[in-house]
Amino acid sequence: MSASLFLSGVAASFGAQPLFAGLDLTLAPGDVTALVGPNGSGKTTLLRIVAGEHAPEAGTIRLAPPGASIGYLPQSPPSPSESVLGYARRRTGVGPAQDAFEHAADQLAAGVDHADERYAHALEVWLALGGADLEVRLAEVLARLELDVPLERPVGTLSGGQAARAGLASILVSRYDLLLLDEPTNNLDVDGLEAITGFVQWLGSPVLIASHDRTFLDAVATSVLELDLAQQAVNHYTGGWTEYREARALARSQAQEAYATYAAQKADLVEQARRKTEWAREGRSKAAKLGPGMKLEKKYREDRARRMDQRAARVRDAVDRLPEVEQPRREWELRYSISEAAASAEVVLTLDHVVARNGEFRLGPVSAQVARGDRVALVGPNGSGKSTLLDALLGRQEVESGRVSWGTRVALGTLDQGRSAVSGSASLLDVVADALGDAERVATRTLLAKFGLGAEHIGRPCDSLSLGERTRAALAVLQGRAVNVVVLDEPTNHLDAAAIEQLEAALTAFTGTLLIVTHDRTLLTALHPSTTWEFSRHGDHGTVAARSHS
Repeated sequence: MSASLFLSGVAASFGAQPLFAGLDLTLAPGDVTALVGPNGSGKTTLLRIVAGEHAPEAGTIRLAPPGASIGYLPQSPPSPSESVLGYARRRTGVGPAQDAFEHAADQLAAGVDHADERYAHALEVWLALGGADLEVRLAEVLARLELDVPLERPVGTLSGGQAARAGLASILVSRYDLLLLDEPTNNLDVDGLEAITGFVQWLGSPVLIASHDRTFLDAVATSVLELDLAQQAVNHYTGGWTEYREARALARSQAQEAYATYAAQKADLVEQARRKTEWAREGRSKAAKLGPGMKLEKKYREDRARRMDQRAARVRDAVDRLPEVEQPRREWELRYSISEAAASAEVVLTLDHVVARNGEFRLGPVSAQVARGDRVALVGPNGSGKSTLLDALLGRQEVESGRVSWGTRVALGTLDQGRSAVSGSASLLDVVADALGDAERVATRTLLAKFGLGAEHIGRPCDSLSLGERTRAALAVLQGRAVNVVVLDEPTNHLDAAAIEQLEAALTAFTGTLLIVTHDRTLLTALHPSTTWEFSRHGDHGTVAARSHS
């Protein structure tokens, strides 16, 4: 079914904080609109409003035809006990539709009035969502994604990479008339990114996507909707990420120039009025000092002072009539850098026939050496052992055999995929201060504020924070201690685009040693790795091949 979405004057807030207002949007078949903005600007809130999970504070939302189906696929991990098939049934809407269909069938059998109409409608919805052949299509998609697991297997028993592919499969088999996607590329490998890119490009239904994957948005977006929290504005741009960034930079430059011109004109007029008023005051003062024999001179000076007052008044009127240009608000911006420690030894890390295990999966043996200043990219499909190897290198799990040796004078900074450094029931302030050895907590408060984590964040338990907030806190820990070796596992997940660009700049400028797992293709290109460790998986066994770049 071809569907269109119409939003008019939609507004929303978070507590006392306004998020957006006056939001207008039209999504027609074939439209793919990227929803961008800093963390906390209301992207997920807008998706939930369109999905009907959250009511707008103002405005109207209309779907044509009214009965079109909306699929909202948020960043929600499955229940560990939920099967792969159950997860897909829930995410595609087939499960709830089948429940409604079976209930209508029971009513029809019981002879309930108008049950035949409800049954026909429920059957139509179930068929439209792809319920008739979901299992067959899901099995085909899982095979294409090389996820060889039974449909009945609990998702909680899958590795992180396998769970990511199961989530991707639930998107690829969906058949909604309007699709809402919230960060669909998180944790996807190259093959997964290609799969979802092709799916969105050829879907034909209108799609609204919240994503910070710049390459993905360049490939799929036909337009960009920016939620500008700092300026309290909603801005529309044509094209993908690159076109949006260029147009946004031009618009902001023009806004700054317009305000600068207005401010200069206003200042000039105000100064003219001040000078004329001062001249008038001086003229009246001199006239008052003239004696009785200088009546003509006194009258001349008084008349001249009066004319200056009139001119000053006309200039002040001109100031009032000057079309006001609002000054662009100064927005918070992450300023990120990595504090570098003194250089490490020449040999930073040695792997000697290392074998690591994660459940039934076995990686290795791996032998490699990392020299000071190397930039090592760990690449490969989900589930091929990248995070498993990092956990072994960092001592988070014992190696099954072989030896991991770190060189001398290594000052290590890490960021794991689960952001475990900032987790638990303790307050954010206590966790970060303890990690940095700040007993007084004063320096930690200042540091966290630079990462947009203020008084409303620092007293909360770490586990109550969003993943974006926990990621920024983990980056604060990394900035707060001097390091010469950095190990990062999917550092761009849950960051907004501005923060990703700051992280990219900081890593590019970092002169120490870097080991990084990332599926952000733009970031990886910018870092120019000196060595790539290519991971591959063959059943329950993974291998690593090192490739140097000249």
